[in-house]
Amino acid sequence: MTTSPETFEFKTEAKQVLDLMIHSVYSNKDIFLRELISNSSDALDKRRFEAVKQPELAATGEYEIWIAADAEERTLSVSDNGIGMSRDEVQEFIGTIAKSGAQDFLQLLRAQKEQADIPELIGQFGVGFYASFMVADKVELVTRRAGETTATRWESVGDGKYTISDGERDEPGTTVTLHLKKTDEEDGLKDYTQEYEIRAIVKRYSDFVAYPIRMNVERTEVERDEEGKPLHDAEEKKVVKAEQLNSMKALWLRNKDEVSDDEYNEFYKHISHDWNNPLLRIQAKMEGTLEYRLLLYVPEKAPLDMMMPMEARKHGLHLYIKRVFIMDDCTELLPDYLRFVRGVVDSEDLPLNISRELLQENRQVQRMSKGIVSKVLAALKELSEKEPEKFDTFWREFGRVFKEGLLQDHENRDALLDLARFHTTRSGNEAVSLATYIERMPEGQEAIYYITGESQARLQASPHLEAFRDRNYEVLLLSDPVDEVWTQYGAEYKGKNFKAVGKGEVDLGASSETEKEEIEKERAEKSKDYATLLETIKSALDEHVKEVRLSGRLTESPACLVLDEQDISPQMEKMLRMMGQEPPTTKRILELNPTHPLLEKMKALQEKDGAAENIKPYAELLYGQALLAEGGQAPDPAALGKHIAAVMLKALDNE
Repeated sequence: MTTSPETFEFKTEAKQVLDLMIHSVYSNKDIFLRELISNSSDALDKRRFEAVKQPELAATGEYEIWIAADAEERTLSVSDNGIGMSRDEVQEFIGTIAKSGAQDFLQLLRAQKEQADIPELIGQFGVGFYASFMVADKVELVTRRAGETTATRWESVGDGKYTISDGERDEPGTTVTLHLKKTDEEDGLKDYTQEYEIRAIVKRYSDFVAYPIRMNVERTEVERDEEGKPLHDAEEKKVVKAEQLNSMKALWLRNKDEVSDDEYNEFYKHISHDWNNPLLRIQAKMEGTLEYRLLLYVPEKAPLDMMMPMEARKHGLHLYIKRVFIMDDCTELLPDYLRFVRGVVDSEDLPLNISRELLQENRQVQRMSKGIVSKVLAALKELSEKEPEKFDTFWREFGRVFKEGLLQDHENRDALLDLARFHTTRSGNEAVSLATYIERMPEGQEAIYYITGESQARLQASPHLEAFRDRNYEVLLLSDPVDEVWTQYGAEYKGKNFKAVGKGEVDLGASSETEKEEIEKERAEKSKDYATLLETIKSALDEHVKEVRLSGRLTESPACLVLDEQDISPQMEKMLRMMGQEPPTTKRILELNPTHPLLEKMKALQEKDGAAENIKPYAELLYGQALLAEGGQAPDPAALGKHIAAVMLKALDNE
């Protein structure tokens, strides 16, 4: 059935991306060929993988990529016999940039436009195909999906429109043909029909591609004898020969001393679609009961999809089995807290027809995963010891994801805590290790103290820290959402328990059991002295608090709110609600500073007239002030405002 050609318009973001490509801001336009070859390589991978389950989809000949150039017509084409696309897939993936992260691409590009070196962001955002418009006035694509008999043609001149029609193609695969712009060396537009230019680009960016990249080239030859010597009076003649442009040597199979840093970096960019060089490279050959090789990278910058749901992420670990590509996002080999790691794992022992479902249950895969995690953590530890500045970069980019491992990976929890870095009340802009924290602990400090909340600035100002500062006790400032969770599970490090400064009772003044008993006795006497006032305040705030008591943690502020040891924090309640769960209502404890003059004044007021009604406004003000001090919101802001106005008016009347 023949379908009439259809013309469509790109969406707004797509037009903006195309405009950037056509009036390119990029000095290095060579990457268009890298992106087209990468797309062909991915298509070949997918066809080989699908052919494992459906042998009828396998190619009849060799899987390969062909480049053809025509200097007279000024065209350059890249062809493959990969999986190809159906008409609907062309419409979805080639006809629109809506699924390609165009908006994020544009925003980041605009944010960095003032920099001297604008990073090449094209591949990272999935708009690599559109890089062709940097060098071409018109782009044509003809594709046929494996298993189908019809082909589809797509073309556009980059004017905001594209056309889809029926095409002709003898076998499955895809051909992209570029009608090249005029050469303009000043604008970075080389003559991409020249063999030497094509060879140089393939050598630089795609030498390691696992499929042959071939091109027909014209050569001048003379007839030779059996020994290879030119025949006497033999005439020169021109012949066309197919030559392979890439070495096809898998980097993870080669000796490290045979591969340059540039080659390793280009391979990373090929599999990750990132332009930046990686922060860390990890290469190993694992031998024993299981044999596999790995070549892994930690990026320099966090991928934009790192915090997205698992199904929305891509470009993870590539799994090969005996050098045969299996899948490009093998989540089973790495726990989720290491989801930023990129690279290749090549197994000698797994079956070629293994499915994702079988991967999840396969014991060999589980053992491989343990070995890979161990290698990654060891490499990060070495980085922290030998190149601390690089490790600081790693922690800034990936720390909040890495800390998820404290929940997910109990087997490696000690190693994770060794690597973890935290901001503290003394660290300033520098994040410090727990080992450094323990080294700085003053005599008498028995626990690792921490406080959780939504921002470090707000945590630094918390009244809960007052007594800790007076005792020179350093406190971890934990402001990542995951901190609310992993600290709940009895964490300890080097024999020191983690203790929240906003939970339970705090006694920092005692250096011995005897002194502790004396402090408790003194507090009991004060509590007895303030008993009537505390009961009155509790009665006034019964709806909001479960207890009112004197505090051992306040030295300046009049009041604060604390939790019992087993209670969940307001931040945890908020997180649960965001996940659609309704947490149980938790009443907190209002602690009052027995050394604050306000408490003595309230006690005197009660003793003077004994009316609980006169104490209630002050009690509600104390409660509201305690909420505001921790960044919360008063349950009745209007009533709190009235109380404040009334107190101010009374104070002014007494002037």
